[in-house]
Amino acid sequence: MYELIILLLLARFSTHGYLIARIINDTIGPYARMSNGRLYPLLAKLEENGLIEVEEECERGQRGERHSRRYRITEEGRKRFHSLMMDTTSNPGEYQRIFHHKVTGMSLLKPSERLYLLDHYINYCQAHVLHLTAEAEDLTVTDCRHYEHDPEALATTLDVMNHIADQWRLELEWATKLRAQEVARQEETGQAESEPKIGSRVRDVFDH
Repeated sequence: MYELIILLLLARFSTHGYLIARIINDTIGPYARMSNGRLYPLLAKLEENGLIEVEEECERGQRGERHSRRYRITEEGRKRFHSLMMDTTSNPGEYQRIFHHKVTGMSLLKPSERLYLLDHYINYCQAHVLHLTAEAEDLTVTDCRHYEHDPEALATTLDVMNHIADQWRLELEWATKLRAQEVARQEETGQAESEPKIGSRVRDVFDH
């Protein structure tokens, strides 16, 4: 995920390491932090792989000259950034967090690619809602005997499952709104293409 965030930032503008760290920490905070000890080895690895390059700058201040390093993305880095943006199979358990960062970089993709990512995420959210709903129903009907001596545990378990399902419904609602905005934008600018169909059970998921 951090590789994606860094390449996304540098695809927009070249900058220094301290600003990269600040933006990352503003984005992922307050408890997950990107330390310098973790950031700069990653930047060095990206440079070694030819994905970014460094230009040395000399700045004059009250204490004399100070050398700093400005990072910028290379053509290979742009290709890697595109590959990471379009990857929907790696780290499926963390894809919600990854997608949130992808949304900020969608303007750098083709219209059809933006719709592809939005459709995939809509289906991803649907899968979570349908799974949690089905499992809660099974727990109530067939597996409740495991909780017959502790009905309070069954109630709290179902409450947690329903709460998580509600969170995914909100996520689904947001992603569906993003898609509608994208379709409207493409129609307005004449970029609209034949749309792939989103999951057929969107209405059912919202109605549960």
